Amino acid sequence: MRLRNVPGAREAIAESTFCYETPEDMKGLWSRRFNNQNPIHIEIGMGKGRFITELAMKYPEINFIGIEKYSSVLIRGLEKQEELQLPNLCFIRMDAEDICKIFAPGEISKIYLNFSDPWPKDRHAKRRLTSAQFLERYLKIIRPDGSLEFKTDNTDLFQFSLETAETVKEWELTAFTHDLHHDTAMNEGNIMTEYEERFSSMGTPIHKMILKPAIF
Repeated sequence: MRLRNVPGAREAIAESTFCYETPEDMKGLWSRRFNNQNPIHIEIGMGKGRFITELAMKYPEINFIGIEKYSSVLIRGLEKQEELQLPNLCFIRMDAEDICKIFAPGEISKIYLNFSDPWPKDRHAKRRLTSAQFLERYLKIIRPDGSLEFKTDNTDLFQFSLETAETVKEWELTAFTHDLHHDTAMNEGNIMTEYEERFSSMGTPIHKMILKPAIF
């Protein structure tokens, strides 16, 4: 379903003022796009955009950028934003591997990864958004006082992510839980994604971890 073609999606995305298809032109200039110096938070793999849109409505003092590779799902978030016209929210259609071409060092304050593709085959491990390769990319764009939050229903992916975080010494694992919705502290203020709501209604535990750049 995620890859299903939506007629006209690419054209609508290309025409929208809320979406960038050549975001490399904005590297180091995203604050100008929002016309303020507020912190910038990004969600990589935003899907239909429910999570990041709710964040943008709840926290107008923060700028949000949703990143999604597939036009067929990005268009849903874009359609909602066209209705809401939130000044602190925009989108990028791109592959996450190019993240360092889009943002300058220290330009991002927080990164959200929600229910990312688990890429279950070992030979595809480096494609996982919590692989060592991706964690190293994120270090190039995040502020020293920034953070990364990752949620998933996939136990194997979460265990892989915990183990990987331990190997990339530039990151510090500051908190994690294997059952988010029954963890009072970590669930405080939690905003659910479409996938999270579905899995949790089926009784599937949600895993979450928080990383911060290590201080040496």
